Amino acid sequence: MKGEMEAKGVNMAIPSSLTTPLVLSHGGEYEDQIKKCAELQNNHLHHTKLKEGTSSFFKTCFNGINALSGVGILSVPCALASGGWLSLILLFVVASATFYTGLLMRRCLDVNPQIRTYPDTGEYAFGKKGRMIVSIFMYLELYLVATGFLILEGDNLSNLFPNMGFELGGISINGRQGFVIIVALIILPSMWLTDLSKVSYVSASGVLACVVIICSVLWVGVIGETGFHEKGKLLNFNGIPTGLSLYAFCYCAHPVFPTLYNSMRDKRQFSKVLLLCFVLVTLGLAFMAVLGYLMSGENVKSQVTLNLPPREIASKIAIYTTLVSPITKYALTVTPIVSAIENSLMFYHNESKAVSIVVRTLFLISSVIIALTVPFFEYLMSLVGAFLSATASIILPSLCYLKITGAYRRFGCELVIILGIVLMDLGKSLAGKGSCCC
Repeated sequence: MKGEMEAKGVNMAIPSSLTTPLVLSHGGEYEDQIKKCAELQNNHLHHTKLKEGTSSFFKTCFNGINALSGVGILSVPCALASGGWLSLILLFVVASATFYTGLLMRRCLDVNPQIRTYPDTGEYAFGKKGRMIVSIFMYLELYLVATGFLILEGDNLSNLFPNMGFELGGISINGRQGFVIIVALIILPSMWLTDLSKVSYVSASGVLACVVIICSVLWVGVIGETGFHEKGKLLNFNGIPTGLSLYAFCYCAHPVFPTLYNSMRDKRQFSKVLLLCFVLVTLGLAFMAVLGYLMSGENVKSQVTLNLPPREIASKIAIYTTLVSPITKYALTVTPIVSAIENSLMFYHNESKAVSIVVRTLFLISSVIIALTVPFFEYLMSLVGAFLSATASIILPSLCYLKITGAYRRFGCELVIILGIVLMDLGKSLAGKGSCCC
């Protein structure tokens, strides 16, 4: 059979031991996998030029940490206050589960070099329908999250400068709308960067911003008047679903992982990148959760910065630094979407920098329009985004891995772990429905 396949021009070199069970199991399934390889290869030959990665280990780490660490770092004290001290264990459980599903995604990408994106993984596992389902969840989630960054920036800046207004060409623009437009203009240059090794410099500033926020909160507690006097509760069963949902929201960067993986020069180090990113982000989240809960106890608000004394210098530093984080994350978050649009257009325009700039600019404009016109969009984003994120980060990677590797046919420790993770996520989604904040 191998000779027949090679005669047909199908690439048989699938560089992963993960495919061994598929090859040795049933001939029909083997042929199906070969057909999927050929189909994916044909799609890429027509629509994309496979590029070698340019990012180093540490540059990919900066992008990974920036993708994982975000506005979630402000809400983890609220999560800890919801569930009590013992709920901090759930943070490490969620971190371990999402790290594992990240490894599953990497293994799926290793199965065939033509699998370059998250939708490619869905298509390889479940065909065209799989690609469509993964694309819907992935692109909608990333678009909503990115638009939410603009809304968050507009709301925070309008709260800091409530009386600010703008006038452009005789048209009056209120403060919030004006700030959204200004933030979009600041983001625009980073949107034009197509090389993630260059985006890593923007990510580095986002990582630095998170460090500054943690240090500022620590400064307020140690040197300021607030102190660490609250004891808190050991366990609050009623708040566990809310706490678990907030913890899970901190680890929803999986749609970006294939992009990071393919941006690396040495893809063999990607597992180490994931491990380092998850360890550092989890330690930072845990430290921030403990700080915020010790400082504010049961009175902690949905964002820890809202509990800080507004007159203290450290508080002002923390509040203003929170404005930097969404700006540094926007371009990295939407990279999978704009890359997919560009790849679909390359068939007609080849590799054109002008086309890339136009696509990315128009994408940002569409996001700005929604942020300006849809009222209370941030609440819709929080509810829909939580559901989409859980599906895209845990359920879909697990199902794709089980199907691609045939692991669902081999009952063992791996299958039990994956099913446990999926059931935990489904339970969290059902129990935490409607729980958005403290």
